[in-house]
Amino acid sequence: MKLIVGLGNPGREYADTRHNVGFWAVDLLAERHGLRFNQKRARSQVASGELLGARMTLAKPMTYMNLSGEAVRQLLQELGVRPEELLVIYDDVDLPLGKLRLRRSGSPGTHNGMRNIVLCLGTESFPRLRIGIGQPPEGVDVSDYVLSPFPRDQLEQAHESVARAADAVECLLEHGWTRAMTEYNR
Repeated sequence: MKLIVGLGNPGREYADTRHNVGFWAVDLLAERHGLRFNQKRARSQVASGELLGARMTLAKPMTYMNLSGEAVRQLLQELGVRPEELLVIYDDVDLPLGKLRLRRSGSPGTHNGMRNIVLCLGTESFPRLRIGIGQPPEGVDVSDYVLSPFPRDQLEQAHESVARAADAVECLLEHGWTRAMTEYNR
């Protein structure tokens, strides 16, 4: 792993929304390892440094979710990183709140940011970590749901999920795929 990208939307109005848990996860990783998002590169906020002994770049695309692939493609090109050396962290309505799924590759599902990344990279073969945010209530549009904040009674669980996602990334870097998937895909 050389590049970890958290997906979200830039701007204060989106900061606390469900769609931004990918941003939350890379922010937490940066905080834990003393990295700062003090660079701008490839239409992204970037933090670079050591993460558990490995040189790592963390990135938050500033292109808005549906155009995330443009920033990710540009980051890969500028950093000389192959898709298999990338990890994308993002929200998933198809997983219950609190669940994680770490995979080496796979389809983008219904996630527009992931669809754009697959389109721009021309491959589904790159690692990803999905953070479950749960399904919208009946009658609520998915777009409205992901762009709304967690209700107060779910906020603690959402933060715990993000912390577990950061733990999963650290486990992956320290112990590899088998252990990380066994431990965090429960």
